[in-house]
Amino acid sequence: MKRSELNSIITDAKNFFKKNMFMLPEWAYWSPDKWKGAYGRCAGIIDNKLGWDITDFGSGRFADTGLTLFTVRNGNLVKKDKVYCEKIMIADEGQETPLHFHWSKTEDIINRGGGNLVMELFYATDDDMLSPEPVTVSIDGIMTTVNAGEQLVLRPGQSICLKSRVYHRFYGQKGMGKVLIGEVSMVNDDAGDNRFYEEIGRFPGIEEDTPPVHLMVNDYPAYI
Repeated sequence: MKRSELNSIITDAKNFFKKNMFMLPEWAYWSPDKWKGAYGRCAGIIDNKLGWDITDFGSGRFADTGLTLFTVRNGNLVKKDKVYCEKIMIADEGQETPLHFHWSKTEDIINRGGGNLVMELFYATDDDMLSPEPVTVSIDGIMTTVNAGEQLVLRPGQSICLKSRVYHRFYGQKGMGKVLIGEVSMVNDDAGDNRFYEEIGRFPGIEEDTPPVHLMVNDYPAYI
């Protein structure tokens, strides 16, 4: 992805967060220069990959297959400093996060506002394929069973609890606008806990056609 595209997505995201009254921490707005020499006091941000995370999953088509994320808090499996994670995310109408599960993580995905969030669910088989069996999940504490791959619509205020090895794909429902998505989970480990059904690129390569407005989580080492 081009840096200019990432900058534009971040600008739109900041406006959408503000519109929906979700306030980011002050360091979300730091310029790259402000991160210089900041590791000593910001190690918890940098080591645990808090901050801006925008991906097209290697598709080259962010509007169709992509996600805007900001990790607000996260623990570290090595340091064992926290056992939880919180993210805020944005999915546009029809903008898909590809089918995947987590080996260990249990998470709640929450529609915080905007449009409707569509999810498609499958149990993983023993060989990590898609089971045809119906899937039972908790929707705001109410046990709900859906057919494998059936469209499950979460309206603003609704949430779903996804346990490990439950494949899930999600996107904003067409005609309903962007969705503000919350995630509350166990510690997030993108390096070792994601299993995508099809091979993808989790973090995009960046073409530096313009300077960054704000750093991405993978930018920190180059700027600190």
